[in-house]
Amino acid sequence: MQENTLSDAQQQIEMLRESAAGYVGRNIDMKRLRARRGTLPGYEAEHLRHMAELGWLGIVVPEVYGGLGLGFAELAVVLQELGKGLMADPLVPATFAARVLLHGDNEALKQTLLPRLLDASLLPCVAWQEGLGSLDTAAIETRVEADGAADLLLSGAKRFVAGAAGAGGFIVSARGATGCGLYWIDAKAQGLTIHHEQRADETPSGLLQFDKVRVTPSQVVSAASPEGLAALERALDEATVLAGAEMQGVIEAALQMALGYMRTRVQFGKPIGSFQALQHKASDLYVQQELVRAVRDEAVHVLDVDTPTVERVRMASRFKARASDSGLRITREVIQLHGAIGFTDEYDAGLYLKRALVLSAWLGNASAHRRRFTALQQENGI
Repeated sequence: MQENTLSDAQQQIEMLRESAAGYVGRNIDMKRLRARRGTLPGYEAEHLRHMAELGWLGIVVPEVYGGLGLGFAELAVVLQELGKGLMADPLVPATFAARVLLHGDNEALKQTLLPRLLDASLLPCVAWQEGLGSLDTAAIETRVEADGAADLLLSGAKRFVAGAAGAGGFIVSARGATGCGLYWIDAKAQGLTIHHEQRADETPSGLLQFDKVRVTPSQVVSAASPEGLAALERALDEATVLAGAEMQGVIEAALQMALGYMRTRVQFGKPIGSFQALQHKASDLYVQQELVRAVRDEAVHVLDVDTPTVERVRMASRFKARASDSGLRITREVIQLHGAIGFTDEYDAGLYLKRALVLSAWLGNASAHRRRFTALQQENGI
């Protein structure tokens, strides 16, 4: 019985992989991607609607809210394939927000917001970072203060909000008198100002400023308390793994591009792929790619079996550090393997490098995750 279950699960994963690969094959358009650089919202609304129609926005959302109720292994393969076509946005930011809501305490918000996410009528995003480099979710200066018997006023600023340009609302972390909590803020709320910063691949990242934005009790995702950020911390680890899964797709597509070039580019009467020095370099990059794959499989397994917090945090940081380091190394080496043409904007290799730069930094770069991993090992005597 167990073997049949595992076989069925693997078949489901392969079906999702084929579906995503087919979608990318039919819709990939690097010319259109270049034309979209520097524009808002940084992705195509039609692409988001297609994600909803294919059920990808609800892969890790329980069926009770209209989702598919599947696991992170299923979502990871979809992101891997979308990453190959540079078409994953805004799936990870949307899933990040959905998971914060699911881990939160406000059932009414789940019932209201999640169905709207699943049909693409609402894109929620998470606003939790305020400065560079830190993965500490409690490093918060944004505050909520009581205003009357029940309402709160939220003031402060958040940065690096992926998907903010198309967002209908934000889950915002803030500090109150009794601890930190999470609050749902509509994108059109009075007192909220949204600016946009350009990332390395010229997609926008949100800079949010809150000036006494009113928060009613119905907007509290998790009330301010010593444990008020637990939903954010768990969802952050999940989103970190998903960002690494997208990076895996970027890595695989970039390396295949280089291998194809090495087979066809001729120098001194031979394909350059026949030169031993380049073969050694390509072999090393392939090993790096496969290491990312191996750690990815372990990381999604940890998420799917709901392991203890320490193991979840450890694996999320281990995978993100590995994916970030390998992604930057491989995409940079791919540029070099192409020679002069690799440095031109017209050649697609540069698009993969720029996406790798964004993914390596978002939700913590390799150095930040290594520090987090080491601190966790020391704290737990591992």
